[in-house]
Amino acid sequence: MSITASMVKELRERTGSGMMECKKALVEANGDLEAAIEIMRKAGLAKADKKSSRTAAEGILAVKISADGKQAALVEVNCETDFVAKNDDFVAFAQAIAESVLISSAASVEEVLASTLPAYNVSADERRKELIAKLGENINVRRFERFVTENGLNASYLHGSRIGVLVEIIGGSHELGKDIAMHVAASKPICVDESGVPAETIAKEKEIFSAQAEASGKPANIVEKMVDGRIKKFLAEVTLVGQPFVKDPDQTVGALLKAQGATVGRFVRFEVGEGIEKEESNFAEEVMAQAFGG
Repeated sequence: MSITASMVKELRERTGSGMMECKKALVEANGDLEAAIEIMRKAGLAKADKKSSRTAAEGILAVKISADGKQAALVEVNCETDFVAKNDDFVAFAQAIAESVLISSAASVEEVLASTLPAYNVSADERRKELIAKLGENINVRRFERFVTENGLNASYLHGSRIGVLVEIIGGSHELGKDIAMHVAASKPICVDESGVPAETIAKEKEIFSAQAEASGKPANIVEKMVDGRIKKFLAEVTLVGQPFVKDPDQTVGALLKAQGATVGRFVRFEVGEGIEKEESNFAEEVMAQAFGG
């Protein structure tokens, strides 16, 4: 059976694959479009398996918040290069994952990947593997966070697509929540207030400060006051409420919240690729590998 240009065009539109791949699949399937799609899908899965061990430390963050502000989702989806991170299909996939997390009760990445994405009518993992085959890079859904609040509302802030924050705020306004989320993105607090700082962290800092103060040769009562002062300063630096507000450094975030009758229930901050050890590679070799289907 002869393979026409219109058949190749239709298969390209259905799969997003290259012209030669589509023609090859149609020849193998004797012109049967559905059979050709199945052949390409299987080839794509094989490609995905081959690329699964490659480090994916680039990518984007996606946020979705329900209309009433009661539910929010933040997800990190990774790829290998910044180039693919800007690809429209990759961005759409990340947005679809965020939407899926928002409306689901998935408790793990595995459960998210097993769920069906309505936009594609396939599982998230199947769509992920299709993208790996199409874009030529390893793609992972790395992590997600979902906030559900009864008494407050959720706000978010995205700095580009590489730093993302969710904040649950009780009282105040959506604008205040967004300001707090922006502050978290910029200042990286580790918790809301002192109660969230691990006891072992405080003990370790106290030990360091004590050694430094004792080296000064000052009396024990003065050393104790010096250590207390350093601990208070440390807690102010690492807690959200103790930090100077980024938009008005003359007041702390705690003072801002109090003035507006609000409190922060929790927050989460993601940064793309944080904690992933990147492989050193030769750029020229990467380009050649991409060109020849490596």
